[in-house]
Formats: sequence, C-alpha cells, structure tokens
Amino acid sequence: METITLTIDGRKVKGETGQTVLEVALKNSIKIPYLCYHPKVSKTGACRVCIVRINGTILKASCVEPIAEGMTVVTEDEEIVKIRKFILELLLSDGDHNCLYCDANGDCEFQTLIQRYDIQEVKPSASRTPKEIDYESSNALKRNENRCILCGRCVKACREIQVSNVWSFTERGSETHLVADDGKRIGESSCVKCGTCAQLCPTGAITFQTVIGRGSNWELTSIPSICIYCGVGCKIDFYKNRDNILVKAMGNYTGPNEGHLCVKGRFGFDFVHSEKRLKKPLIKKNGVFVEAEWGEALNLVASRLREIKDKYGPDSIAALSSAKCTNEENYLLQKFIRSIIGTNNIDHCARL
Repeated sequence: METITLTIDGRKVKGETGQTVLEVALKNSIKIPYLCYHPKVSKTGACRVCIVRINGTILKASCVEPIAEGMTVVTEDEEIVKIRKFILELLLSDGDHNCLYCDANGDCEFQTLIQRYDIQEVKPSASRTPKEIDYESSNALKRNENRCILCGRCVKACREIQVSNVWSFTERGSETHLVADDGKRIGESSCVKCGTCAQLCPTGAITFQTVIGRGSNWELTSIPSICIYCGVGCKIDFYKNRDNILVKAMGNYTGPNEGHLCVKGRFGFDFVHSEKRLKKPLIKKNGVFVEAEWGEALNLVASRLREIKDKYGPDSIAALSSAKCTNEENYLLQKFIRSIIGTNNIDHCARL
C-alpha cells in the first residue's frame, strides 16, 4: 500500500491509500465526532456530524473522504462547531431523547455529543411523527424508534455482519423509519437475536431486554471472558451489576469473532446464577448423588475405566467430545482415548 502524508490540525500524520480522513484521524488519537460511522460496517456518510475542512476551504464528511498526499485537514473551527450543533439539534427535535428514562443513558454516543457541544433543550419539530415502540414481542431486544436517528448502523450490521437482512428503512422525509422484514414486530420477524444491531446502536433505539430493572449503565462493571458454547473461542465482555449479577454480554472487538456474537453467546449466560447449576462433581453413593471433591471424582473415573478395560477390553470404551470445548481440549481427549485407552472409539457431537 502507498503511504500518504497529510496534515490534521497542524500535525503531520501518515495513512495508506484507500483510508479515509476519519480512519487516519482515529488511528492517530485525533477525535472527530461521528454517529453513522462504525469500523465494522461499510461507510455511510449519512449523519454529517464528522464534517471537516479540507485544504482550507471545502467541508467534507471525513468518514467517506479519502486521504490524498499533502492534504490539510481542520477538524474543528467556529463554522464546523455551528454546523455540528445544528445537526444535533435537528436530530434532537425529531425524536424522543429524554435521557432520564432511556436504557442507553450513560452509554449513549448521541448523548455524549450533546454534552460535548453543550446543547440545551430543543423544541420538538412540527413534522415529528410518533413511531413504533416494541418492548414486549421479543425476549431479547427492545425497540423504540422515537430514539432512532436513522444512522443506518443496525441495517448494515444485520446485512453485512449477521447476513440476516432483517432491518431496513421505509418511507421518506420525516416519515422515514426502521422496519423489521415487511413491517413486523421484532419477535414476529426473522430476527435470530444475535444482538449485533443493539451493540452497534449509538442511541437507545434498540437495547437488550436482559438489563431491564437490573442497573444503570454507570453501575455496571465489565468482565472479559471467553464464550463456552463452541470451539471458536469468541471473546466476550460480560457486564455485572452491583449485586454481581450478569446482565449483559457484548462482543469484544479484539477476539477472533471481532465483536460478533451468536444468540447463545449473547444471551446464554443465565445458567451462571441458576440454582440448578452444579458447582461440584456428583458421585452416586447408596443410590443417591452426593457432592464430592474433584480429586475423589477423578480417581473414581480412572479406576472404573481401568476395571472396564481390563475386564472387557479397550474397545468396550467410547468417548464423545463436545463442541463447547476448545480445539486443544478435544485433541487431548482423542489422544487419551487412542493412546491411553487404546481404542479409536471417539466421536464429536458437532459431526453427529
């Protein structure tokens, strides 16, 4: 790739052919505000909050403006601030953005920009039309279109990452709004509950049901973990509330999944706090299962396998491996069965 040198806010930086002004700025820790842009989906250039001044004259959307050799960029001046405030005020006037009762309060990109540019109360637009609120049809997602800013992130996330094509826009002008499939509610649509749209949403338009009544965003603590549902090893950030209860799972962008999660990884963590969850191995004594320590349980398994092998031969033993294990763990199991037990009776649940 050809290296390109440009100047952003008086600072010389380098980028590569094909990169945009916003991408180079973010890579060099230069903060340009944006709403419709997200590194995991294709570029839109819809919100225009990221406008910058190119070569001292023209204003361009930095998220779609390719860099050029010798280019000079000013990320913020008096006129740019005025335009950004105007755009944010228009978005505020066209929706219901009362942060006090919004699920995204404290973790909202739109709210952050409103505070950054010190925007006060804005009167509702005369053309504002009430839009759909769907809090009940899905046990995974909540939807309040009155908080939607039409950034298009959810549409592109569903189309380009999950490839489900559930979300799309319909109508025009002030009546433009989001629809699932052909106008269905979330729970009645073809949504597979991956939650990618909610993770990428910059407002509280699409949020998670699991957080309701369990804590505000500023009360939640992030815990890095690995998904246990398959061998991919997707990286997850779990969020717990003040009572140490897990309430939300977000895909971590540094893992092999690059932030994406399936429905199991996103919502399949309720077993952690289940009363039925086994916390110790069980051994049957006198016909009843009782808790045991791992050493006792493993010794029992080893002795019984040895007895069966000695009495009936190694082919009397078989093992079924699990897709929830890592590749390394599955390798060790087949190695144990073939080398220690002495049989090829090993299979995997994902193949069945």
